[in-house]
Amino acid sequence: MRGPLLEVQELSRRFGGLMAVNRVSLAVQGGEIFGLIGPNGAGKTTLFNLISGLTPASGGRVLWRGTAITELEPHRRNRLGLARTFQNLRLFEGLSVLENVLVVLQGRGHDRPWIGGLVNTTSHRRAERERLETAWQLLQELALDGLAERQAGTLAYGDRRRLEMARALATQPALLLLDEPAAGLNPAEKEQLCGLIQALRQRHQLTVMIIEHHVPLLMRLCDRIAVLDFGVRIALGTPEQVRRDPAVIEAYLGSGSRQP
Repeated sequence: MRGPLLEVQELSRRFGGLMAVNRVSLAVQGGEIFGLIGPNGAGKTTLFNLISGLTPASGGRVLWRGTAITELEPHRRNRLGLARTFQNLRLFEGLSVLENVLVVLQGRGHDRPWIGGLVNTTSHRRAERERLETAWQLLQELALDGLAERQAGTLAYGDRRRLEMARALATQPALLLLDEPAAGLNPAEKEQLCGLIQALRQRHQLTVMIIEHHVPLLMRLCDRIAVLDFGVRIALGTPEQVRRDPAVIEAYLGSGSRQP
């Protein structure tokens, strides 16, 4: 049997006297939607930062297709096929929607665009056409093509969220890490997001790992869910298994409360 796409083994991160992530282990299989939930301050975003390389680990390992990548810089992990979005959006607000995606695609190219532009080579013109076609395709998939010329900083919040997803998809990832993609969305937009993530997984043959405070959305969307509390993994399983786990009920609501 083929091994997991992503695996973390005894992964830890200490900030001074605080152990934000404490010896967490889990594996994400190719093609699944894997959820990560937990109360505020549970260490979810820190774990994402460790996986994506933004924060160095204090201990443990990150494996990608069975190979340790714990010491790799974020851009090298991205080159391997690991992309992410952020809870706090990171767009080029002064650029148009289309330009935001083209910037990412330009960075993925292996030619030297300033040299090609100077001599106007056939290969340079072809590469530019391909990037433009890919950008438009991504905008159409994310229902942003009608906003292509709009400045990113003027978009509604839900549109900005989708633009960040388009930028992440432009790196052609195998694994997409989504950090709070439903934050700030109304119920109708959350339903649309759920369908969009499922469609993108199918269309791009993606594996998705997602942090979300809206637990009912993840219960419907995910194949498996891990639960963190005070930096420790307290549960892992299918949505139904997690929903009924006494440790999860205690972490979220206290003894005797209703289930999440």
